Amino acid sequence: MKENEIKKCLGIEVIKYIKPNSIVGIGSGSTVSYFIKELVRIKHYIINTVSSSYKSSYQLNQLNIPVVDINSVKNIDIYIDSADEIDNNMYMIKGGGSALTNEKIISSLSKKFICIVNNSKLVKKLGRFPVPVEIIPFSYPLIINKIRKCVGGIPILRSNTITDHNNLIIDIYELDLNNVKLIEKKLNNIPGIVTVGLFTQRIADIVLVGNCDGSITKFS
Repeated sequence: MKENEIKKCLGIEVIKYIKPNSIVGIGSGSTVSYFIKELVRIKHYIINTVSSSYKSSYQLNQLNIPVVDINSVKNIDIYIDSADEIDNNMYMIKGGGSALTNEKIISSLSKKFICIVNNSKLVKKLGRFPVPVEIIPFSYPLIINKIRKCVGGIPILRSNTITDHNNLIIDIYELDLNNVKLIEKKLNNIPGIVTVGLFTQRIADIVLVGNCDGSITKFS
């Protein structure tokens, strides 16, 4: 089965977890895009959606699925998103699509977080994918130097990328993630870093993994 077909299967499967009269958090990325297409089938019985990116919001609006500002809701019933990598502890690297700040905010407000990925995203240890960090543009070379001193790795400014909050993204390559929680904490303490693309605090409640044969494996 091709990758796009796996993503479609995941979109169809995760719809089953959405209850009537729910407020649904929507992530970003190509896998989530397939989920949004399937969400059309039940848009009549969800209350609203809260989106993590302009791109997802645009797709939702094009399909006449209601989108509201996050400040208009007290909590979110269910959040559906993907990941760039996820390990056996359900720790994740996210932010390949530059929406990591909104994704962290939405996941923190959600009663249930479901992560949908194909099986190529499963890893024994995080780190094959670079760790993204969103930073304010002010003095980014100094932030890069701080990253090198605090956690090591090879921090590189992502070219031609401006986030929805008009910030920059630095991708940290070859980062030692043996103690991933500590690394996330250290990065969060560097002035100028807005968000870290390591998700070790608010992990997924359920992970749905799409396999090459079309089957779906569930972890929780």
